[in-house]
Amino acid sequence: MTSTPSRLTTPRRSLVLAIPAIVAGVLAVSACSPITTDIAYSPSDGVRINLTDEVRGLNLLIISAAEGEPGTLLGGMANDSDEPVEITVAPEGTDPIDVPLEAGETVYLSVDNGFEAQFGNIDVPPGGTISVTLTSSTGETQTAEVPVLNGLLPEYEDYLP
Repeated sequence: MTSTPSRLTTPRRSLVLAIPAIVAGVLAVSACSPITTDIAYSPSDGVRINLTDEVRGLNLLIISAAEGEPGTLLGGMANDSDEPVEITVAPEGTDPIDVPLEAGETVYLSVDNGFEAQFGNIDVPPGGTISVTLTSSTGETQTAEVPVLNGLLPEYEDYLP
């Protein structure tokens, strides 16, 4: 009696059974992953400071040539509320500035057609951080460490006071 070689069906059958398990596993893992594009963040060198869900500082940083020298605040202030608000920006060791915001307005700081935000002296060397307190006219206050940079990067050299 002659025998014919049998076909290898076990690996193929295992593959057919494994595909649905792999697909189900991928779907289960992806369903548990957060949608990271919905997370608010600062897209550059600055920091975000939320006073409320509707009033916040965006991408804030200070440009200064050296410790004890004047500084320029870059970034923005946003007011998504239905009421006007004024935000006081107070870096530690220098005089504060007030940024008025109309309802629904975003104001860009120290850029063309924006709000000029200059401080007399910054008591932190470039490369460090300075404690900055934001206070809204509605009473909310937040303090954060804001980076101090110099004009060595080309995108910041025009903002040195």
